[in-house]
Amino acid sequence: MGGFFGTVAEEDCVTDLFYGTDYHSHLGTKRGGLAVFGADGAIMRSIHDITNAQFRSKFDDDLPHLCGKSGIGVISDYEDQPLIIGSHLGIFAIVTVGKINNIQELISGDSSTRIAHFFSEMSGGEFNPTEVVAALINTKDTIEEGIAYAQSRIDGSCSMLVLLNGVLYAARDKFGRTPVIVGRKTGAYAVAMESSAFPNLGYIPCAELGPGEIVRITAEELTQLKPPEEKMQICAFFWVYFGYPSSNYEGTNTETVRYKNGALMARNDDVDCDSVGGIPDSGVAHAIGYANESGKPYMRALVKYTPTWPRSFMPQNQAARNLVARMKLIPIDEQIRGRKLLFCDDSIVRGTQFKNIAQRLYERGALEVHMRSASPPLAFPCKYLNFSRSKSILDLAARRVINTLEGGEPSEEVLREYITAGTPRYEKMVEAIRKNLGLTSLKYQTIEGLVEAIGLPKEKICTYCFDGCSGGCDGVCK
Repeated sequence: MGGFFGTVAEEDCVTDLFYGTDYHSHLGTKRGGLAVFGADGAIMRSIHDITNAQFRSKFDDDLPHLCGKSGIGVISDYEDQPLIIGSHLGIFAIVTVGKINNIQELISGDSSTRIAHFFSEMSGGEFNPTEVVAALINTKDTIEEGIAYAQSRIDGSCSMLVLLNGVLYAARDKFGRTPVIVGRKTGAYAVAMESSAFPNLGYIPCAELGPGEIVRITAEELTQLKPPEEKMQICAFFWVYFGYPSSNYEGTNTETVRYKNGALMARNDDVDCDSVGGIPDSGVAHAIGYANESGKPYMRALVKYTPTWPRSFMPQNQAARNLVARMKLIPIDEQIRGRKLLFCDDSIVRGTQFKNIAQRLYERGALEVHMRSASPPLAFPCKYLNFSRSKSILDLAARRVINTLEGGEPSEEVLREYITAGTPRYEKMVEAIRKNLGLTSLKYQTIEGLVEAIGLPKEKICTYCFDGCSGGCDGVCK
């Protein structure tokens, strides 16, 4: 998905920028980048491949050469960022997080809609979405007008930071699907997607941008340039999986939501097990909540080895996913042999990882393996964030089973039955997934249960990947 961090200070900002960006490393897989506005008015930039290395290790040697009072950084899933853009607005640096579904239309549509710009291709023949956003901004007379225009043209979502003449501009995507949070300390402001970036750097959260809101930030003040829109659908997966445990979104802490989510799952369960465990790391808090509510002991039958496996978030190659799943999680035989085990995980996406895990647990003497998913079945590939770059709905375990059971793509009415917990078709789907994964039992959290755990009204939460609904509707949405 990606994450960003920016800061403006009365003194040099590079240390804060470096560590603040690093605190977003769990959100991306491919590129890390920093851009700093120097005293001479030039923008210094550094970008590195972080696919198989930690962010800090790649940028240590760059820090002595970066100096300035304002800067932006990004952890990016796919494209090189930040970009430095020369335009009639001046030379600016830009980073973005989101997904643009109509990028081809913006580039090559009819003359009334396309951008008059030559775009460079990335590997695989794709265009850099950040470059497209910059081109949209450049069609207007001011940065704030350009950002608002870009937001209006984008189908999908796009939050961004723009650095121009030492001033930082921050904008949250028009439906607020990703968080953008501002922190303040003496002599400096910072803006981040994860509020967990603030405490150790001395910042105190002071504002959370609303959907489509645009602000201008200097070391002295925060100025609103565009007020927020009323409609918001923040992605539910920030609390389920993406978000760091210490981060807060819309005033709600991630770890606290996960405890409550696990407790709600336990409240509606009567399984007989010897211990509860979490699939590390994002399943752990859900499992602790489950264990506390159920009275079953929390025990670690699987532990994660991280020192040489730092980049395992959503590899695109199936063989690589299988390798990471096998090598990174290490079983503890003494907690497995002769026991009935229950595990909580954040979600079941493709299903391949836990199928491998279950098999290994049985091989080590587990009597039973029960699985509880902290999110409902994933039936729709996300079209708002790069949660998964799967081109086919059949990459999702739930949708693959649905299509198998129906002998092809189901009608909207039939699909609604499959995504509605408690219906005969829903139960049939869950049973088919259970058998495929080789589990003793399988249960999913319901959409209603997840919404209750988050504590926001459903119309303010994007649940598209579960029910095809981007917020506030009943049933499958288009």
